[in-house]
Amino acid sequence: MAKQYLIAPSILSADFSELGSQIRTAEQAGADWIHVDVMDGHFVPYLTMGPFIVEACRNITSLPLDVHLMVTNPEQLLMPFAQAGASNLTVHVETCPNLHRTLQTIREIGCHPGVVINPGTPASMIEPVIHLVDLVLIMSVNPGYSGQVFLPEVLPKVTAVREMIDKYNPSSLLEIDGGINTDTLPLAIKAGAQVFVVATAVFGYPKGIAAGISALK
Repeated sequence: MAKQYLIAPSILSADFSELGSQIRTAEQAGADWIHVDVMDGHFVPYLTMGPFIVEACRNITSLPLDVHLMVTNPEQLLMPFAQAGASNLTVHVETCPNLHRTLQTIREIGCHPGVVINPGTPASMIEPVIHLVDLVLIMSVNPGYSGQVFLPEVLPKVTAVREMIDKYNPSSLLEIDGGINTDTLPLAIKAGAQVFVVATAVFGYPKGIAAGISALK
């Protein structure tokens, strides 16, 4: 059976003075999800969006909101983001000492749970929780900034996680985030990814948002 491929534009690269129109343009152009990067200035060296941005996005679009928590102590923020309208909540294995419980809580509060690993984190770290998640997100840059260059050394890890998912939890989706564009997306597909977080290649595409999504599709 052919795999489902999804484009998830990240509003980290959007023009926030035009956020509503940019999200609507992306949706009309065929975006599948809207990705929201939440950074706390501790786990990653940048400070971004809180639940109020997720709530604003939910008022703009009916697309699934894919909320990526790049934060320390994410368990303290799960309910506020769920109440704001998050569809998926993904947390880093590097920040969750009680990862099983955190993922179970995400599902209990009505969101799809996902686990994230950074480029330097081995795939084996997520194997104990692979049965609990609806989504695995592999970072193909070190998180913290938009516009970074794709790290090709993560591709074998994508393949390893693909095999893990197929063996233990075939319904789970495999997502990749960082440096994805028309050159790197085919490499990620070949390695086994299904969901592609794209920031500058959509919101910073020279010919506009719709053309950027069309090129990726």
